[in-house]
Amino acid sequence: MSEQGSVKKSSLSRRDFLRLMAAGGVAIAFAPMIPFGNYMPNPKNENLGREKVILPDGTHANINSFPVNHAEVITYPRTGDPAFDAEAFRKWQLIRLPTELGGEKLSTSAFRVYSNICVHLWCLWEYKTISATRTKNQIECPCHGSAYDPLTGISTKGPASVQAAPSNALPKLDLEADSDGYLFILPPKWGVNENGVVGYGRFL
Repeated sequence: MSEQGSVKKSSLSRRDFLRLMAAGGVAIAFAPMIPFGNYMPNPKNENLGREKVILPDGTHANINSFPVNHAEVITYPRTGDPAFDAEAFRKWQLIRLPTELGGEKLSTSAFRVYSNICVHLWCLWEYKTISATRTKNQIECPCHGSAYDPLTGISTKGPASVQAAPSNALPKLDLEADSDGYLFILPPKWGVNENGVVGYGRFL
């Protein structure tokens, strides 16, 4: 009798474990659908103004000096608190396009700013240029192989490319420049039909 009770208890334990694993799998599968960008400060644009594009070395990005076919990680919105500013959901990459995509132009059209978070499973992507092992300039996620077109931010390869819109395109920020060429971020509208939602995506 005690043996039967022991078997029954063990069976229930395995069943609970399997249920837990199934629930975890569902959570991971649907995690990309959660609009985490809505939880950024001021998701409805309160108190967000025109903000300088500050590079990692502390300088103000300028059209006249930022290299063509180059990218730098920037923080937006900046709070001044190192802990908050280190959050991945505040990280973006300022990209100056390659020459073949208009990167030599002395205007904001030569630049793109995309959320640094891959819309597949939120790894931080990197901007990769043509090399001995790479035939084109593209945004690449090192975790699962997703790639994005730097001109549009839309995924062209890997798991992000087979996700339904808007979860196949990186959220973006809009820029303007002053008469001296200094770059500024314009207040975004956090929505899939506007600048997009960080970690979720954007309709093109």
